[in-house]
Amino acid sequence: MSDLRQTRKQIKTALVVMGVIDLLALVIYISPLVGSTERRRQEIGQLQAELILKTKQVAPLADLPQKVQLANQQIADFYKRRIPEQNVQIYSELGKLTSENGVTIDGIKYKVKEDRGGEEKQDRTANLIPADVEIDLAGNYSALAKFINALERDDMLFIIDSVTLGGEPSGPVKLNMKLEAFLKAAT
Repeated sequence: MSDLRQTRKQIKTALVVMGVIDLLALVIYISPLVGSTERRRQEIGQLQAELILKTKQVAPLADLPQKVQLANQQIADFYKRRIPEQNVQIYSELGKLTSENGVTIDGIKYKVKEDRGGEEKQDRTANLIPADVEIDLAGNYSALAKFINALERDDMLFIIDSVTLGGEPSGPVKLNMKLEAFLKAAT
C-alpha cells in the first residue's frame, strides 16, 4: 500500500508540474513580448521588403572591380582616339572637315594656353594642354551648318566656345568660330 501512495504522490507532483508548464506556455503565448501571429507575419513581411530594398541599393556595386577596369580602358581609349599629340593633327583635322563640307578657311589662329598657374593636378587632365583655336570660314549657310555639325561629331575633341556669322548680302557667308582643343602633354 505504501507503494501505491508513493506512486500517487509522484503522479500528483507530475500533474502539478505539467499544469505549471501549461500555464507558463499560455502566458508566453498571449504575452505582448512575443506578440500575435499576425504581428509576427507583418514584421516578417516588413523585414523581407527591407531586404529587397537593400539588395537593390547595393546592386550597382556588384562587379565593381570589373566596372572600374572597363572605365579605365574606356578612358584610355578616349585619350588615344580623341586627343592629338601634335598641333599639326588639329590643323589637318580642321582642313579635312572644311574640304568635306564645302567650306573654305580664310584664316586660322592657334594659341596654346600657358601653364595653369603651377597647379599640381593628380588627375588625367594634368596631362592635357588646352589650346585656343580661332578660325575664319567662308561658304554658303548650309555648308557652314554641316561643318559645325561635323565638327561636333568628329572623333577629335573640339569644344565650340563661340560662333559669329557675318558676310555681304551678295557674297558667301562668313563665320568666325572660337574653339578649344587639347593636346597630350609630353610625358
